[in-house]
Amino acid sequence: MEFGFRELANYYDKWIQKALPCFKDVFSIATEIITFSKNNNIKVLDLGAGTGIFSNFIFKKFINANFILYDVADKMLKIAKQRFKNNLDQFQFIVDDYRNLKTKNLGKFDLIISSLSIHHLKNSEKKNLFKDIFEVLKKNGIFLNIDQIKGETDCLQKIYWDKWLKKTRKNGGNETQIKSSIKRREDYDKDALLFNQIKWLKKAGFSDVDCVYKNYFIGLFFATKK
Repeated sequence: MEFGFRELANYYDKWIQKALPCFKDVFSIATEIITFSKNNNIKVLDLGAGTGIFSNFIFKKFINANFILYDVADKMLKIAKQRFKNNLDQFQFIVDDYRNLKTKNLGKFDLIISSLSIHHLKNSEKKNLFKDIFEVLKKNGIFLNIDQIKGETDCLQKIYWDKWLKKTRKNGGNETQIKSSIKRREDYDKDALLFNQIKWLKKAGFSDVDCVYKNYFIGLFFATKK
């Protein structure tokens, strides 16, 4: 389940800032909504961590945190390892499919994060993953998921992606990368409706579930374990 991201690894960081028009807003809001004390030695699990972008935002706020970055794409995690080379004692990297999460015995986490990854799963797999995430969260733990949202209608879906194309070009995305992104979306994306994602999180056992930020097809989902 590498979804064609091996070849994307070398330019992913630059690409995502062009292809995600709300890049700064969504990651900044995700970081500020975390209620733990900045000095806490929290344990963080990053699912579909890629090059470590989301973990990097978290690490800047929680400098004493310990992280496990989990991704099936080894080339992405190699870049993440380089990103955190000065603090490797606080980072662990696992190359594996996170659908195997419950078999790993990684312990419990204060915070589980994911960004632009879970939408690649089938809906049944999303439901199962949310249950697994709930199980490995500590009491009062937080799950944050930045992910794609399917438009409620075909009209809305077209608006979302037309806006994406216009903004990505305006941000300097080149046509080759844009075509590759569209091809990956056609081949691998399985976006779910906002309502369904919230419903599945609640059924998994989560409390305080909400989409706390939305920009067209990108949403920031927040959920807690009471």
